Amino acid sequence: MWDLGVFGIDVEQRAYLKKTAIETCVNFIGRTISLSEFRFTKDGRKVKSEWDYILNVRPNTDQSAADFWQDFIYKLLHDNEVLVVFTDNNDFLIADSFDRVEYAIYPDIFKNVMVKGYEFKKSFNMDEVIHISYNNEKFTRFLDGMFKDYTELFSRIIETNMYVNQIRAIAGVDGNTSLDEKKREKLQGFIDRMFNAFRNKAFAIVPQTNGFNYEEITSGNNSSRHVEELDKLKKDLTSHVANILGIPITLIHGEMAEYETALKAYIKFCIKPLIKKIQDELNAKLIEKDDYMNGERIKIFGVAEMDPLELANAIDKLVASMVYTPNEVRIKLGDEPSTDERLNKHYYTKNYQELDSEGGGEKDEA
Repeated sequence: MWDLGVFGIDVEQRAYLKKTAIETCVNFIGRTISLSEFRFTKDGRKVKSEWDYILNVRPNTDQSAADFWQDFIYKLLHDNEVLVVFTDNNDFLIADSFDRVEYAIYPDIFKNVMVKGYEFKKSFNMDEVIHISYNNEKFTRFLDGMFKDYTELFSRIIETNMYVNQIRAIAGVDGNTSLDEKKREKLQGFIDRMFNAFRNKAFAIVPQTNGFNYEEITSGNNSSRHVEELDKLKKDLTSHVANILGIPITLIHGEMAEYETALKAYIKFCIKPLIKKIQDELNAKLIEKDDYMNGERIKIFGVAEMDPLELANAIDKLVASMVYTPNEVRIKLGDEPSTDERLNKHYYTKNYQELDSEGGGEKDEA
């Protein structure tokens, strides 16, 4: 055999497939949390605090609260943990990288904290920062392993579909033809030009030469290969990531089937645990122990609460059966309790009166 080139196309690693699946799901959660309102309360009533502006309006000089909390959630879910340090001006800064030194009976220390290329010279104790771990090793393992197989499969489908209906040919050289080095280089150059012509052009003409035969062939029936395969693969990969993070796939794909049920599951099993983590950490780091014991709290509203208009009938039943006072219902809906003392009383309607001693119907008196 002559030492002539044989052409083939390598399968590329398309990193954007991984990035698309991650950002679709992680940013979906991030946008949800960014809608939250952080309230400082005492005994259930909202009180003013110096942290209100920082948490709800401007955590630092470069970010709004919505942008900050979206980046916060992205870092938490993607890296499995997030570290926020405070500057002398009480700005909240999300660390890009850091080293954690763990101790058994003393607070952990964070060293080499980097934010936007700036390295803090000081070390931070655990009680001086906000640090949350996601503790989802399955998500991390999935990112490290499964994506490799999916990107290879995705790339293979793209490559094969790119060459569907492309002209293919066999180039034959007379075996009795004597080829010296100069002739072989010319022939190789001719093959290269022919390959590039068919690879980059929709139509090309190849001249016939003595001792060199060119024959077109077909690649068989490729009608079963469709671009829909790529969409199905991307959707399948995104669904895997969504399931790990607790997002119903009907929401992440924008499907309206069982939307209300999926939304309730999303809030209950995905958003509420994240809110609880953030709420607990903020209470531990921003409120002193004595103040906490006296009823001060940081609570997150605006995401997990139900629409009171949708629950009007249920609210009426809860109040009328003496299960809750009207103010207790207001608190559960994310509203502040009213100052009207009547809303702190239990109400018992006639429909919920006791049965008589004989187990008959309701009493006649109101």
